[in-house]
Amino acid sequence: MFVLVNLKAYPCDPVAVAKAAHAVGEATGVRIAIAPQAAHLAAVAETGVETWAQHVSPVDHGSHTGSTLAEAAADAGATGTLLNHSENRLKLADIDGSLAAADRAGLETVVCANNPAQVGAAAALGPDAVAVEPPELIGTGTPVSKADPDVVRDAVDAAAAADESVDVFCGAGISTGADVTAAEELGAGGVLLASGVAKAEDPRAALENLVEPLV
Repeated sequence: MFVLVNLKAYPCDPVAVAKAAHAVGEATGVRIAIAPQAAHLAAVAETGVETWAQHVSPVDHGSHTGSTLAEAAADAGATGTLLNHSENRLKLADIDGSLAAADRAGLETVVCANNPAQVGAAAALGPDAVAVEPPELIGTGTPVSKADPDVVRDAVDAAAAADESVDVFCGAGISTGADVTAAEELGAGGVLLASGVAKAEDPRAALENLVEPLV
């Protein structure tokens, strides 16, 4: 199972969280990555933790003020990127463009989607993975695997129907080891979470609890 922690724009210390994630990953063998703000990519990457961008724009080098260039994210130490998070929605053509930009820069990709139908459409574009995240559950502490397990099962089936090589992650409300286990049992190959770690008083303890069933 892959654990991808999105720090969003939360007022946490990204380097401290990254160091905690790196320590827990080294101690347990679980793959853990951190997605900080773009300005913090280099500092987070320097901790040794796997580092992901929260977004890259569907642009090449040129006149694109305010865009996040995929090559710039890679140069800062990112090895992957989220795309189309519910808090940063993209048009289908822009998802395709961002996937091309990420591929050009050698970044691994996870495209977020609200439901199984969107998962199927996203998987057809050829990302490395898709993450099913019902927006109404984000930040609630109630995982989709508990609120509506069929959403995860159907997402896995939809992705497989579009492209069997695309992995499926489970997001929204993930915060405990039991949530990770449930996601895995439903066919997910990873989890995407944010507040369960980024807002935790002790991020390392939160991560240790999260991955404990995987060890």
